Amino acid sequence: MINIRGFLALGAVAVFAAGAAASPAAEAATKQTYKFSLLAKAQPDECFAGIGQPYPAGPPCPAGSKPKVNQAYVWGLTQTGPTIWYGTGANVNCLVSGATLDYVKPAANDNYTCEYGQSQASAADDLIPDYIGDMRAPEVWAYDTRTRKSVNKSGEIRAKSPDDATRLAHTVGLRAAGSYGNVVLLGGPALENTLNMFAFDATTQKYLGSTTFTNYGNIRTFLVAGGALYAGVGIGRNGSTGGAVWRWTGSKTDPFAFQTVATLPVQAADLTLHAGTIVATSWPAEKPTTVQMLAGLWVSPPLADGQPGLNPEDAANWKSVWNVSQYEPDRVVSATYGGGGIASFGGYVYWGTMHVPMKSSTAHANKYPPTSDEQAKTQAVKTQRAISIWRGKNLGLPNQKIELLYGEKTLPAWDPATATWSDKSTNYTPKYGKSGFGYLFNNYTWRMTVVDNRLFVGTMDWSYLVKDLLADAGATAHVNKDAREALADPANWHMPQVSPATFGGDLFMFPNANSAAEPVDIRGQGNYLNYGIRNMIPNGKGGLYLGMANPMNLRTDKTDTRPEGGWELVEMNKG
Repeated sequence: MINIRGFLALGAVAVFAAGAAASPAAEAATKQTYKFSLLAKAQPDECFAGIGQPYPAGPPCPAGSKPKVNQAYVWGLTQTGPTIWYGTGANVNCLVSGATLDYVKPAANDNYTCEYGQSQASAADDLIPDYIGDMRAPEVWAYDTRTRKSVNKSGEIRAKSPDDATRLAHTVGLRAAGSYGNVVLLGGPALENTLNMFAFDATTQKYLGSTTFTNYGNIRTFLVAGGALYAGVGIGRNGSTGGAVWRWTGSKTDPFAFQTVATLPVQAADLTLHAGTIVATSWPAEKPTTVQMLAGLWVSPPLADGQPGLNPEDAANWKSVWNVSQYEPDRVVSATYGGGGIASFGGYVYWGTMHVPMKSSTAHANKYPPTSDEQAKTQAVKTQRAISIWRGKNLGLPNQKIELLYGEKTLPAWDPATATWSDKSTNYTPKYGKSGFGYLFNNYTWRMTVVDNRLFVGTMDWSYLVKDLLADAGATAHVNKDAREALADPANWHMPQVSPATFGGDLFMFPNANSAAEPVDIRGQGNYLNYGIRNMIPNGKGGLYLGMANPMNLRTDKTDTRPEGGWELVEMNKG
């Protein structure tokens, strides 16, 4: 039997072993220096005694168990006055592996555990399927920038009513946060492919209530534009069967009123205001049958047309102006791309792509099962993708211009007729450099934000996870014992492209629209276990508030020399 998962993990590293270029981030320094300050951090909330075992009371945890920190992501982030509001997501790496990669074999290592169907949380609630058995209720936090103190508002939700408590318990994570009209909204995907949302009074911080949108299954972002609040949402499980853009029409007494102002065949991901329109990146439909159902770029009608802002009459008038099939030559791989962070900067719209680790390789292996170990290895290598970074202007007009800033001139594509791989043109030549800002493990363009007349780009870098994947894969892959031990021990790694020097999410900055990006920090902004920058908002001082992603739920020992797991709220200012 061919160990597909093993070859997927090994395949990523094989790209570098074959001589791929080192990250320019590791070799360059930005002209403007920045410093990072930790404002708040997730704390252990459970005791882990082994896969499938009951959770002892604590923390503090009794002998035979260890503290576990489930809350992993600052998944939604917004600010009202002096208060930063954020919603969390728990064990998100486990949720993605189960829901997206259909990998539900329980595992535990020094960094994290994923119990899936053996989780006590799953056993206690029949509505929690095995593939997301590691979900825990998300949390809502309010951080006061004056007192520098955080308040967990989740208890107020549970105390409101049994329905509110159940709704929070059945929310997979609070993926988006927005604020307008003195109301703070936090929403996220929920069990049974629904969407839950919670509301607070921005001034008094009083909890206002919650609701479930039964016809929707995901929400990714909020945007204030032209005097209105908009949200990008998806339909079906993880937004896989279509999407929309909503306009908020609510108030404190009716906080969950929305109008649909875009009806799309894909879920809307990130949104930005550009040239009097809203531009949205998108994620693909579950089984795309047309190019419009692939990840791409959509543009609204002008906000100034007709009634102010976007309205229901605009819902059918959005234009698809770019999609990933115009770049990616392999049809199976193209269907696994997602649209990521987006921002208006220097007269252009900038955006990037998203690539769930191993998703494209898994999809390819399912569509075209390899018949030998050698084919499996080749397939794993040929299907790896890192983020591509783009910009465009005059979108939707005859003089539209799209530029590839970081990417590839050719990419491997599979020809099922001849059962061969060959390098095919992407139809673009990158202006500045290779995919991932030159580093294959930059797999998500998670956020783009403009501050101080500079464009900041935050990524997810999954290189820290590779050693655990290698250790698991090596047990059955064609790698001898000595090689497995060498690959599983970072101290013995001989490939500088996969090293502790590059662990942690990366932050890049475009100083202007005429220059390449400069690395600001490639080490997780103070904690290399932070594998990504999930959120960024301006701090009003020329810097940023960063919401970090860190799912290393068993890294909780404060007496060792290593950092700890769990989400972090970080502030960046000029050095």
